[in-house]
Amino acid sequence: MNFKTKIVLVGILGLSIIYTCLAISIALSPWFSWLRNALSDLGHSVKSNVAAIFNLGLVLGGFLIAQYAILLLLKVRRMFTYYFLAFSGFCLQLIGVFDEVYGVIHFIVSLTFFLTIMIATAFYVFEGRSKVASISLLVEVGSWFVYFLSFLKIGIAVPELISVVAATIWITKDMYSIVRSLWF
Repeated sequence: MNFKTKIVLVGILGLSIIYTCLAISIALSPWFSWLRNALSDLGHSVKSNVAAIFNLGLVLGGFLIAQYAILLLLKVRRMFTYYFLAFSGFCLQLIGVFDEVYGVIHFIVSLTFFLTIMIATAFYVFEGRSKVASISLLVEVGSWFVYFLSFLKIGIAVPELISVVAATIWITKDMYSIVRSLWF
């Protein structure tokens, strides 16, 4: 197995851990509401019965996504994309470490995560010449626009999840491109 394949496997493992822990946390939390909650409510160490699962997913998954981006910086030229992706992975870890108990610190690291993942997406639009990332960026920005203008009565968990899924789409496409380049 070559180095680039190992890098992609690190990224796939990171995404898998994040989504698996999120799904388990939601499944085990009948109190969670898409109309009232933030995803971070699942990680509230005092109020949530699944905080350990949710926060572990953020810390471990964020670490692996940061590693994926850092390792790619050694191999490719899309430098700004991967700097911001690595930083957003680090911020994801901080969300798991500084859960809602930490108040303003949690807010700052959460805000920084969502901003840096959008910035990474924007750089990938230009550095990767990616139509998929263009659509992802529109979805990311659009979901927050709809939320903040209150077009729909939804909890903040909705634009949070939409943003993360949109970013996951271009990251997965990037992984596919790397693996495909090895075969063809």
